[in-house]
Formats: sequence, structure tokens, C-alpha cells
Amino acid sequence: MQNAAAHALFPLFLDLRGRRVLVVGGGSVAARKVPALLEAGAEVVVGAPALGEALAALVQQGRIQHRAGTFTPGWLDAAWLVIAATNDAPVNRAIAAAAQARRIFINVVDDADLASAQLPARVQRGPLQVAISSGGASPMLARHLREQLEARFDASLGSLAQLLAELRTRIRNQLADLGQRRAFFERVLAGPAQALLRRGEAQAARHAIEAELHATPPPRTGRVALVGAGPGDPGLLTLRALRLLNEADVILHDRLVSADVLALARRDALRIDVGKRVGGDHDATQQRIHALLLEHARAGHHVVRLKGGDAFVFGRGGEELEALREAGIDYEVVPGITAATACAAYAGIPLTHREHAQSVHLLTAQAKGGDADHDWRALAKPHQTLVFYMGVQGLAQLRDRLITHGRASSTPVALVENGSHPQQRVIAGTLAQLPELATAHGVRAPALLVVGEVAALAARLHWFGPPPLTLADARCPGAALAHAA
Repeated sequence: MQNAAAHALFPLFLDLRGRRVLVVGGGSVAARKVPALLEAGAEVVVGAPALGEALAALVQQGRIQHRAGTFTPGWLDAAWLVIAATNDAPVNRAIAAAAQARRIFINVVDDADLASAQLPARVQRGPLQVAISSGGASPMLARHLREQLEARFDASLGSLAQLLAELRTRIRNQLADLGQRRAFFERVLAGPAQALLRRGEAQAARHAIEAELHATPPPRTGRVALVGAGPGDPGLLTLRALRLLNEADVILHDRLVSADVLALARRDALRIDVGKRVGGDHDATQQRIHALLLEHARAGHHVVRLKGGDAFVFGRGGEELEALREAGIDYEVVPGITAATACAAYAGIPLTHREHAQSVHLLTAQAKGGDADHDWRALAKPHQTLVFYMGVQGLAQLRDRLITHGRASSTPVALVENGSHPQQRVIAGTLAQLPELATAHGVRAPALLVVGEVAALAARLHWFGPPPLTLADARCPGAALAHAA
């Protein structure tokens, strides 16, 4: 059987009312599994030669059945779910094999490899349940998270869930449109109902919800949020960005927005990849983005324009706001952590330093109509940090311009590839080595270039991922492995 800890499990809640569940084992482990099954309305049969005190008491009360003896495949007859909770590994294997042959899901306690079903750690508030599973890899971690959530979810959530369940038919009949229902629930959650339930005023809470149900909601107008997604690590999103992602009807995202960030968004939101591709017509793509923003906002949707890094730092966010302003569309801007600060921080490079750099310049090699026209003489001065949002294009030309205008060829540089991602690499050297560094290590976009005395600090201050690679590492791969170790 495939190792259950090695792949993702599909989360599922089972309706066990009146359905038989077989628990094999009569000791304390089996006894811990039974109460939740009874609470779910299952018909529980416990098979074991003898029962411990807790299970014996449940048999006497008529709440469970006892099948005495040792396991035989016939015990599986009419079972919908099986839990193997014996302390005998060969018996557990036999139960798992028999269940698999009959295509019955089985949970084998403390043996994820044999199990086709896992019993998660649960946080329960009335009919509301939050289930946490590690796929069998670390049950203690799942329990730790459950304890944290237990402290955050108060009992009023269960009462609110029960009240909404009682009103569910009326809500669905009166608000047939999914968007209307979503807006209604947002108003309920922002209203007084939960506070009233917390004080024990259930009838007042019902009246508050019914008032929202009968109220005439304001017309839903479209709006756009220009949201910075940061460099890729979802932990760097702002709280406002996270909230907007969970409210969005439509998400227009760049190619460099990480899958981990997109996974935090509302599951039923329409996702549209509008990323620009190398060699493509970027102006035509940008015009398409403007058209999509206007189309969905005019349709009354809440649109999130999700851009890698910060939308106002080489993200063409200003152009998109100009299009929205001209069309009279409401908008807001949520800043993101730009690649310069994020990638430098994750590489251990302070962009300013009292000894090494008293200013920092954020630069791009591209401007509308061609190469950016920088003041290369000013940029070549020492004790300042240059950060180029340019990937790995034109490095030889950039090096030559800086050195020609006076920047020392020995100036430290660092290329940060996939900054803040698990696969981050930092390649460090000197300005003279810059093109050769990128070629030798096969640096690919997304990559950011830091030029300046502070880049040398990456070797000493790195903290995320492997230490910086050098030209010597590329020439001698064995040295790179020893360096990483």
C-alpha cells in the first residue's frame, strides 16, 4: 500500500447516521474512537476477545454491540467504515487487507501506511467542525493546531451555525442568486447576531438575522483592488490583501504570483492568468488587462488585480489606475512587499548600512520605448546600493556601463533567483564577474540583481536557504556541495 504520508488526502465528512462502523480492538485506543462515532449516529460494533471497562459499560447501556472472538473477514459484512485499533500488527494488516479487498475505507490507528482513511483532529462548535489532518505524518502536530484553534473559536459559532441551519431553506428560497447569499452572510457575520448569541440572547439573534434577510440590500457595484502579492512567500501577504482575496469574485493575476498565494484566495473565484511572457507583446497584454478589469467591474464583480511584489514598483499599477479612473470605476490599492526589499532580506543583504551604503536605488533596464536612460555616472559612485529589476538580461552591458563610468570592477554583486521561495538561490561575486556568474550557474528569471558593497554581506548574514554560490562553485561542483554542507 502506498505511504499515506507521502501524498495529499482528500478531505471528506461522512454521514454515519444508522450506518455500521466496525471497531476492532477492545482496549483504551478503541475506547477513544467510539464516542465520536456514537455522536455521529453510527451503529458501532466492537470486535475483540474481551473489552475494557469503558467499552463494556457502553455494551451494558445498549449503545454499542460486541462481537467476541478474533477477527474474521465476515465481521466486515454491512460495515461502511472500519477502524483497526488493536496492538497486534499482524492482525491490523489482516484487517486492512480484508477491508481493501471489499473496498471499504479503513483507519488503522498509528499506521498510516495501512490506512485508506485518516481520523482528523477536530474542533467542534455545534454543527460547525474544523478538521485537521497531517495525512498521518504527524498526528501530534495536528493536535497542537487543534489546541490553538480551540482557544480562538468561542461557543457562539456553534449557536450561529445552528441558527443559520434552521433558516437555510428560507435563505435559499429568498436569495436564489449565489452572490446575493454571499453578501447576506457577510452582513450577518459583520452584524450583531454573534454578539447576541454570546450573551445568550438567541431570539434577538434570530430577529437580527431575519432583519438582514428581509432588508433590501444596496445595489452591488463593481470595484477593483490593486493588490501586491509580494515576492512569493504567502506569509508576507498583508492582512488586507488576504481579506480581499477571500472576497474576490474575479482575480487577475500575474505569471509570477506564486501558487501558494493563489491557494489562499476564495475557492470559487474566477482566476485569470494575465501574465506577460518573454518575447510577447507586453503593450497588447496590458491593454487586455485594462479591458478585463473594466468588463468585470462593470458587471458588478469585486475584482482583485493581483501583482507580484508591489504594484507601484515597476508593476504598471499606475497605468491600470489611470484606466480605472477614466472609466469611473471605484478602486483601492493594497501595497505589497516589493522584490528589492524581500529578496535582499531573504538573502541576508541589508540595502542600506552605515558603513557601506547610505542610499539605495531601485532600477529597471526597460522603459517604454526601449532601454532606460539612467544617469550612469551618478550610479557608478561608491557607497550606494543599486537594485535592478531586470532578471538576467543585458548583464554584460550593465557591467560595462557601470565600470566605464567609474564603478570599481571589484564591487560586490549578488543575483537572487526565486527570492523567498523554497528554491531560492543567491549567486555572489564581483561586478567584473557578473555575466559569467549568471551563465555559469544558469540563472533564470525571476531574478533580482543587487550591486554594491552590501552585497558582500550575504556570505556572512544569509539565513534562508543554502549559502551564496560563487564562480568557484560553478567551476568545481564538489566545492559547492561542501559549501552548502
